[in-house]
Amino acid sequence: MSLNRVMIIGNLGADPELRRLEGGVAVANLSVATNDVYQPKDGQRTAAEWHRVVVFGKLAETCCQYLRKGRQVFVEGRLRTRSFVSPRDGGSHERTEIIATRVTFLGGSDLAAGTEDAPPTENVS
Repeated sequence: MSLNRVMIIGNLGADPELRRLEGGVAVANLSVATNDVYQPKDGQRTAAEWHRVVVFGKLAETCCQYLRKGRQVFVEGRLRTRSFVSPRDGGSHERTEIIATRVTFLGGSDLAAGTEDAPPTENVS
């Protein structure tokens, strides 16, 4: 038996990026920061951990419609590590991503950015 499940609460570091696969399926990329607070002898410090989140289908479209940089989200999904060749340097790289199955929008609406109130929870169908 095995389990591959991730849950994070963090803030978006940028607006979601939407693209479409060849079959027309929507894919959104989110950059989410979580904070780790630790207490060294000289005072309290915070370190940010950045997570790459990939969202598919209707959920991806909803995220791009309602989410903006700075918005707090709860993301639930699974980890995936993939290998790829960089078009910049031709080198082989690995990237670990969270494949989201659920995204909950936290922190209220972003009325200053001109968006409507977002639904509180969106799940992959």
